[in-house]
Amino acid sequence: MAVQFTTTNMRKAEETVQSLSEAINTGDKAEAIRCVEQLLTLNVPVCMRLTPEAYSQECIRLRVGVEDALSDAYITMLVTPGMTISELKQKVSRDYGFHPSLQCWIIGKRFAKDGDTLFSHNVTCDDDQAFLFIRSAHSANLSHEQQKQEEQNRKIGGIIENIEVLSRGAAELGARRKRPQTPPEQKTPRKPPPKPVIGWSCLQCTYMNKPTRPGCAMCSAERPENYQIPDIYQPDEEETRRIQQEELASLQYQQSIREEREKNFLSLLETDNHDLVSNTEEICCPICCEEVVAGEGVTLRECLHSFCRECVKMTILNCVDAEVTCPYADGEYSCDCKLLDREIKTLLSPDECQKFLELRLNIAESRSENSYHCKTPDCPGWCIFEDDVNEFACDICNETNCLLCKAVHKDMNCKDYQDDLRLRAENDAAAKRTTEILEMMLQNGEAMYCPKCKVIIQKKDGCDWICCLMCKTEICWVTKQARWGPQGNGDVSGGCKCRINGAPCHPNCQNCH
Repeated sequence: MAVQFTTTNMRKAEETVQSLSEAINTGDKAEAIRCVEQLLTLNVPVCMRLTPEAYSQECIRLRVGVEDALSDAYITMLVTPGMTISELKQKVSRDYGFHPSLQCWIIGKRFAKDGDTLFSHNVTCDDDQAFLFIRSAHSANLSHEQQKQEEQNRKIGGIIENIEVLSRGAAELGARRKRPQTPPEQKTPRKPPPKPVIGWSCLQCTYMNKPTRPGCAMCSAERPENYQIPDIYQPDEEETRRIQQEELASLQYQQSIREEREKNFLSLLETDNHDLVSNTEEICCPICCEEVVAGEGVTLRECLHSFCRECVKMTILNCVDAEVTCPYADGEYSCDCKLLDREIKTLLSPDECQKFLELRLNIAESRSENSYHCKTPDCPGWCIFEDDVNEFACDICNETNCLLCKAVHKDMNCKDYQDDLRLRAENDAAAKRTTEILEMMLQNGEAMYCPKCKVIIQKKDGCDWICCLMCKTEICWVTKQARWGPQGNGDVSGGCKCRINGAPCHPNCQNCH
């Protein structure tokens, strides 16, 4: 935002600046301090610079390398050390017709600003060097009028140059007429045309770079993407050395990457050898908010959340699920990663770990749809059965359970066991209870009598096809009849007659054939 100054303040500021200049030139220190203090109270912007008389007025020859996108050349200009870059641009504009906004000066590998003097860039002696890069009118954002004026200046400069050439040519022609002609064999041979410059021009500063350079040597801009290194180009000694150094640096970088990967891999292997990963730095437990020093806490492998050991242990002991979930939670996020068995085993004592495993087994048994618990009293054994399995051999008590009768009837088949169960039901309360359960299952449709041998059978799961263990009769569960007629497999004269003429045996049939 521009600051508005009153006329009175401006006049007072001008007078004070003039007084400050005179005090400095005359060496009046007290007056100079007073003027500075007064300028500070006026709060106006002030620019201080040396007058041209402070610099040497002797002209020096400045060697200038001029380069644009198509060619380059060297010229010599007469300048003074106190000349500013802005004045230098105006001089080039007057002498050669290049608009100041097209000029980009680089002295001592630094971009020169308009307010800088040549002295500030150490230009004080003859043959000091500077570089002038000429940008295109389009890249300099010149207006149409400015471009037109620049073209006119260049045309005028060309006409003047042609006139000078013609004048020199006429004078030389007269001189040649006066002196004898040189024999043909003694004529000075014409100089061959300059070789074309091979390389790429920087889009920012127009500096002509060597073909193999990935970036501009002057302003570090990137090489144009569509530039292709010519096949005939042969790098010089300096360029070859630079390419070798770049290749060496690339190899060293790749080697460091490989070493870092190997180091990380070895660290990962070392961490994997530990059942429990400790925290590597001091943390605040998210559960109890206690400070935990490095090495005393726990970092979970799956989610990398860190806690104190006691909080993780209590989380395991209070878990009512077969899998323990990470206890981390805040107002926006709740972690759902699971603790690994090796972590649980390390945190719990042997007795606590055994109880936790038993809890897991009980939860798994209660949640399994086809689970069956061994009927031997106080035996913890259980299994998950499939549809075509009718017996369960318990590895704990070594008894064989009949899945159809839901009992252990050693040395008896299902029919003998059921007949014995009816006899014992009159005096044995357990047998009576089992008989009542079987009767209830018959009434609820959970069991049925085999249509051939009359043994009670059950369907565990799956389709409506079942087979009696006693007589091996194939039965349709939904119709409670034999699947085939008297002639056996394929006899459709009797039985449930399922899929005859494409019709099911019952509306609720689930693939009994």
